[in-house]
Amino acid sequence: MKYFIKISAILSILFLMQACKSLSTANFKDIKLADDNASNQTKALYLRIQNIAKKGIAFGHQDATAYGIGWKHNENSKKLRSDIKEVSGRFPAVQGFDLGHIELGNSTNLDTVSFSLMKDHIVKMHKKGAIITFSWHLDNPVTNKDSWDSTPAVAEILKGGSEREKYELWIRRLSQFLNSLKDKNNNAIPVVFRPYHEMNGGWFWWGAGNCTPEEYKELWRQTLSLLKSNNVHNVLYAFSPNTLNSEQDFDLYYPGDEYVDILGVDIYNHSGDEAFTNTLKNNLEIIKRKAQLAKKPYALTESGNVKAGSNPKWWSEGLYPGIKDSGIAWVLLWRNARVSHYFSTYKQEASANDFKEFEQLEEILFLNEVKKISY
Repeated sequence: MKYFIKISAILSILFLMQACKSLSTANFKDIKLADDNASNQTKALYLRIQNIAKKGIAFGHQDATAYGIGWKHNENSKKLRSDIKEVSGRFPAVQGFDLGHIELGNSTNLDTVSFSLMKDHIVKMHKKGAIITFSWHLDNPVTNKDSWDSTPAVAEILKGGSEREKYELWIRRLSQFLNSLKDKNNNAIPVVFRPYHEMNGGWFWWGAGNCTPEEYKELWRQTLSLLKSNNVHNVLYAFSPNTLNSEQDFDLYYPGDEYVDILGVDIYNHSGDEAFTNTLKNNLEIIKRKAQLAKKPYALTESGNVKAGSNPKWWSEGLYPGIKDSGIAWVLLWRNARVSHYFSTYKQEASANDFKEFEQLEEILFLNEVKKISY
């Protein structure tokens, strides 16, 4: 009788394992992404992001483990550090990095973070369950100046343009880096890629006034096509305009549901905290409506306190009231570069105590919580 019970238990476990495996496979088959050949790991990330949004809002920080106020990661050190962890005791759940200057073949990005360090931290944080997101402040391909040089360039890198060959080289270099991100099983680590952001503003060479909306859409579509032709299949594509005035403002540059996986928006408190809270509510409602129609997850893809230190209650009185119950999957705070240029908080900073209260909110999720959320 004992043997019968044991055999029955084993068979039950095997049946459940097979059922779960079949369910997972079926779920993956049903996932429609911008990349028809996206890996199962990428599809699993997409489902995780959807499930995170059902639990709360994952907290993210740009370059969280690369540097902070008064410190920079030592490449010989295995220990990871973070301003956010030093304040709260926990790592951010979403880790942002920028790929600017990968196109040039440089060893470091535009913020002096080495790509080897970036890769090392991505592997480590992915293993811990973090979500990895990339922005790309690439140089102007016409002038070879930075992203903020507004000389028109988009038309020149589209098919038939004078700088097309250069752009294809840049995409190959980008692809090599994305494909080099491997987990312990040698699978490409799935990431969120947010190229050509804030296009409805005029400060980047791909932005409003520097290219037409149709040129922008074509740039987005051709970039995805080039990445796929370079065998990049570990990417979810996030579309993120700057602060919106209307749904029409969003639609103007949107390349189409079939080319986008995640909807986002970038919002800072340039006009003060009260206006910031209201703008967050209005914009996230716009993004929510668009995301629900497209059946896609959405996020506050970039934010931060441009008047850092001025409001010790910024987290509880400025940011949280604007994102509360919004349905976003995450909020990404911009980088802490130095005392004169930071957007989040750090130990002894004016809003650090308020941040401790903010991070204790049930809706706000950190790495230790997000790592438990699967697909």
